[in-house]
Amino acid sequence: MQSPMAGRAARPILRPMAVLSFTEQGIYCAAGDFHIDPWAPVPRALITHGHADHARPGNGAYLATRTAAPVMRHRLGDIALDTIGYGETRRIGGVSVSFHPAGHVPGSAQIRVEQRGEVWVVSGDYKLEDDGLSEPFAPVPCHGFVSECTFGLPIFDWAPQARVMAEVNGWWADNAAQGRFSLLGAYALGKAQRLLAGVDPAIAPILTHGAVEATCAVMRAQGIALPATVPVTPDTDLGAYPGALVLAPPAALGGAWARRFGGASSGIASGWMALRGVRRRRGADRGFILSDHADWAGLNTAIRATGAEKILVTHGYTSVFRRWLADQGHDAEIVQTAFQGEGLDSGEQTP
Repeated sequence: MQSPMAGRAARPILRPMAVLSFTEQGIYCAAGDFHIDPWAPVPRALITHGHADHARPGNGAYLATRTAAPVMRHRLGDIALDTIGYGETRRIGGVSVSFHPAGHVPGSAQIRVEQRGEVWVVSGDYKLEDDGLSEPFAPVPCHGFVSECTFGLPIFDWAPQARVMAEVNGWWADNAAQGRFSLLGAYALGKAQRLLAGVDPAIAPILTHGAVEATCAVMRAQGIALPATVPVTPDTDLGAYPGALVLAPPAALGGAWARRFGGASSGIASGWMALRGVRRRRGADRGFILSDHADWAGLNTAIRATGAEKILVTHGYTSVFRRWLADQGHDAEIVQTAFQGEGLDSGEQTP
């Protein structure tokens, strides 16, 4: 199989490193002849998790964790997908590869690559708080660390999950007491299931948009426990579910689908709710600051825990965060990637 580094299409974007380089297809390991989370089709892809900006169609072969695999098959269809357990070491060409929990969504991983004693870790997306659903983040010592910085500003300072869930439950209970639906925007993979696992299903029924329900069904089939939900279809009698919590992708909140719920109170669960004006611009009644990405403190804690000598920062507030890292004595650079981090307009983007 010809290396994807061959030819003009694989022109390096960043100077080559001992273990990894960055090409027009994505993060590349020449010694193993594979890419990590490539954004263009390649012969062999190692995937950190199943969100659409990291697990893309068209690759010849995929490797991901066993927990991430069912969602990837659901999204990408009949792909050539091999799986690996957390902490299991696999030799690929001239490197040793292992996957380690990232805490982002169920099955998410940091990918460790070692060549002749030099270790690099590609974090994908990650958060440090144990959400009770995803495998908890585990720092991996390394020489080089590729880190997102979606929320790489000091203003992003997450409250404990239990406090946020109490806020959601209080809002929902108040609406239910008035016979109103609580329409909550949450990403179909990760955030919606995290909310399901954390809210109080005794308040009222829980309804789901089709995209959310489909992902929940995949996770239930692999043994992940989630409360009972009722999928909303054109035939659903909404009057049979007074005061229900309704989980839907954020993009569905402003359309005809959401108008079926009449005078529902609307909310959005996202890290972007920490920014003044975002909730108002989205037309939501409530904003709940809940993200599946690390906040400012989490990013700094994770990077310190790696002991890495070199930090490469990708999507997010890269300029500010790189400058901060340099001021702290780190050798840090910005790498441009096609990863998108957290947005508010897609049912599959990371929250």
